[in-house]
Amino acid sequence: MTDVASLRPLLAVLVSALAIPVVLSLESRPNVREGVTLTVAAAKFAIVASMVPGVLSGTVYVTSLADLGAGLSISLRADPLGILFALLASLLWIVTSFYSIGYMRGLDEHAQTRYFAAFAASLASAVGVAFGANLLTLFVFYELLTVSTYPLVTHDETDEARAAGRKYLAYTFGGGVAVLGGTVLVYVLTGTTAFTPGGIADLATADPALVRAAFALLTAGFGVKAALMPVHSWLPDAMVAPTPVSGLLHAVAVVKSGVFGVARVVLDVYGPDLLGELGLALPLAAVAAFTLLAASVIAIRQDNLKRRLAYSTISQLSYIVLGLALLEGPALVGGLLHIPAHAFMKLTLFFCAGAIHVETHTDDISDMAGIGTRMPLTMTAFGVAAAGMAGIPLVAGFVSKWYLVIGALDGGGLVFAAALLVSGVLNIAYFWPIVYQAFFESPEGHDEKPLIAGPFGGRESVRPDGGDAAEAVEDGTAPGDDEGAETDGEIPEPEHVDHLGKDREDHEHHGGPPAGGWDRRGWLGGESTWFMLGPILTAATLSLLLGIVPNTVVFLRIVETIVGNIPGVVL
Repeated sequence: MTDVASLRPLLAVLVSALAIPVVLSLESRPNVREGVTLTVAAAKFAIVASMVPGVLSGTVYVTSLADLGAGLSISLRADPLGILFALLASLLWIVTSFYSIGYMRGLDEHAQTRYFAAFAASLASAVGVAFGANLLTLFVFYELLTVSTYPLVTHDETDEARAAGRKYLAYTFGGGVAVLGGTVLVYVLTGTTAFTPGGIADLATADPALVRAAFALLTAGFGVKAALMPVHSWLPDAMVAPTPVSGLLHAVAVVKSGVFGVARVVLDVYGPDLLGELGLALPLAAVAAFTLLAASVIAIRQDNLKRRLAYSTISQLSYIVLGLALLEGPALVGGLLHIPAHAFMKLTLFFCAGAIHVETHTDDISDMAGIGTRMPLTMTAFGVAAAGMAGIPLVAGFVSKWYLVIGALDGGGLVFAAALLVSGVLNIAYFWPIVYQAFFESPEGHDEKPLIAGPFGGRESVRPDGGDAAEAVEDGTAPGDDEGAETDGEIPEPEHVDHLGKDREDHEHHGGPPAGGWDRRGWLGGESTWFMLGPILTAATLSLLLGIVPNTVVFLRIVETIVGNIPGVVL
C-alpha cells in the first residue's frame, strides 16, 4: 500500500461538522434545513466514494492534523478497513435522512432542528472513527461519537429517556476509559499507536502479561458499544429514542464503531499471529458465541418490537466479533462482510418498526396480527430483512454467515459453527411469528405462539413482569398492576407509548387494530409517505443485492482487500 497525502479524509469529516451551525440557524425554515441535511449527506458520501477506487488499487489517503511528538499524532488515514465503515455510514446517512424527515414530521416531533444537528455531528464522529490512523485518534472520535449521540438518545426528554441517556453515558464513557488505558499501555510497550496490517511488530517482544492486559482493556472498551455481554444492557434501554436514532445506534454508527474498534485491535494492533500465540482469540470467540446465543433467547421473550430488534442486534454484532476472533480467512471475510450486511437488514427492520409506529401507533408484536393488510410493502420488506437475519439464501445475511460457518469449520471450531447454526434457528423463532401473523392471521383469529409470548406449552399472553395475563384476570390484577389491584376482570386496552416511554394521549387510536380491523391499503404506497417507504425499500433492496450478486457489490471487494492485506492469512 502507498500512502498519499490528501485532504479528502479530513473533508469527509468536516463536511457534516461544518453543517451543524447551518442546520441550527435554520430552525424557522424546516424545508431549507432538511435540504441542507440531504445535500451535506450526499456530499459526504461523494467524498468517501471518490477514495474507493484508489484504496482498492493500493492507495492510502492520509491527512496529518497534529504531530504531538514522541511517536504520537492526530491523523486521518483512509485505508481499506476505514473505507468499509466510512462508505457504509455515509451511504446510510442519506437513506436515514430521508426517513427522518417522514418520521419526525409524521409524529410532529419537537426539537427537530436539534435532532438533525446531532445527526450531522454523529456522522462526523463516525467517519472520524473510520479514518483514525492510530489508537489515539480513534479514541478521540470514539468519545466524540458518544457525546454527539447523547442528545439523540434523550430526544424525548422524559424521565425514562434521561435515565436511558445516563446509562448510555455511564457504559460508553466507561468503555472509553478502558480504551484509553489500553492505548496508553500499547504506547508504553511499543512507542507507537499507529495501525499496521498484521499488527504492531514490537508487541510480539513485549511482556506477554502486559500485552494481554492491553488487549483485555481494548476489547472490553470497544466491546461496550459492540454490546458484548455482560456490558450490553444500555442498548435495549436506548430504544426509548426515536426510531431513526435506533437505526443509527443499531445499524450505522454507534454499535458499528464498537465492532470496528475490535477489528482494528485484532487486525491492525495485534494481528492474527500474535493473538494465536498468546491464546487471546479463543476467549474473545467464546464471549461472542455466548452473546449471540443468549441474546437470541432473550429476544424471543420480547413483545415490544423495538426491544426484540435490540436484542437481535446484540446477537448479530457478535457474529462480527466471532468472525474476527476465529482468525481464519473465510471467517474474517464473513465477519467484516456482516458489517454492511447487518446494517442493511437491521436498518430495514427498524425503519419498518418506525413506519408501523407512525401510521398505526402500534409498538407491540402481540397487537400486529393482520397488519400486513394495512402495511403490505412495509411488512414485505420486514420479511425480506428478517429472512436475511436468519441466514436464508438470496439475502445479505446468508453470504456473510456462509463465510463465517466455513471459516469456523476450516479452523476446527465445530462448537462455534454449531453456535452459528443454532443462532440462525433462534432467529427464525423470533422473526417468523411476526411475519406470519402479519399476513396470515387476523386480529379476531390471532393465535399467540408459545415462542412469542410464553414458555413451551403456551399461555394466552404474558404480563410485562413475566406473569400470565390470564392468571392476572382470574386473581383480579391487571397486567403490570401492583399485586392486589382490583380490575373488572378484563385486560385494559394497551396505552400508546411513543418510542418506549413518551405518552401521546392526543391520538384517537393507541396501538393495535382499530375497531373493525385493519384497513386494506393495497400495494401502491398508500400505507405511508414515500419519505418513509422509499428508505425502507432502498435498504431492503441493498440487502437483496448483497445477497444475490455479492461479487458485484463493492463492499465484498473491499472486505477481500482488507483480508488479503493481512500477512499470513489465506482466503
